[in-house]
Amino acid sequence: MNLGAEPKKVAALGALLVAAAVTFYVNVYSSDSPAPVVRTAAPAVTSAPVQIAQNPILPKRRERGKAAVGEFKPRQGAARPEDRPDPATIDPALRLDLLAKVQAVEPAASIRNLFQYGAAPAPPKPMELPKNPPKIAINQPPPPPLLPPAAPSTFTPPPPQAPPMTFKYYGFKTLKSTGRKQAFLLDGDEIFIAGENDSVKGSRYKVVKIGVNSITIEDTQFKATQTLPLQEENAV
Repeated sequence: MNLGAEPKKVAALGALLVAAAVTFYVNVYSSDSPAPVVRTAAPAVTSAPVQIAQNPILPKRRERGKAAVGEFKPRQGAARPEDRPDPATIDPALRLDLLAKVQAVEPAASIRNLFQYGAAPAPPKPMELPKNPPKIAINQPPPPPLLPPAAPSTFTPPPPQAPPMTFKYYGFKTLKSTGRKQAFLLDGDEIFIAGENDSVKGSRYKVVKIGVNSITIEDTQFKATQTLPLQEENAV
């Protein structure tokens, strides 16, 4: 009995079983993607060649891919046959009454009739304004009444007042030869001796009257007179 060939037969049988299991799994559980062809290396058997199983899905997918790449045919009508209209129920008669209704519709202004050939109508002329439009009276409020003219002012400003004199009267003396009086006046550090009708400080002041207890002096610029009392403690 030759026992050397038994291990080789067992190995070839095992390879066939593995290839059959892979083919069954690909056909049953992997229908979306093509399964790769399994090639199992088997030891060389001299008695019988080992056949390799091929996937029967690949030729179908190749034929489907070729049909998708082929000529594009647009679909007409509904996809399902039950949704398509029955040609036997379609009325082929031409409805002239409906066509007449459409033709009887008056088109709007400046719109061309699709059922009539020819030039389009001219656009309407713009409205012309009248050359002499009527005047529109606008009611304006009456003007305000005029106020009477203001009465002239009767106010008269008072005349300017003379400033107070700064002289001090210290007394007088009488000349024996003429009997004329002369008064002694002090203005700050200046001493003036003047008689009646004499001018003091140029022509600004004038002595009008020399009395025992007072003296009257006139401001020639303001035409006003002032009476100055006698300074008793320093009387001469």
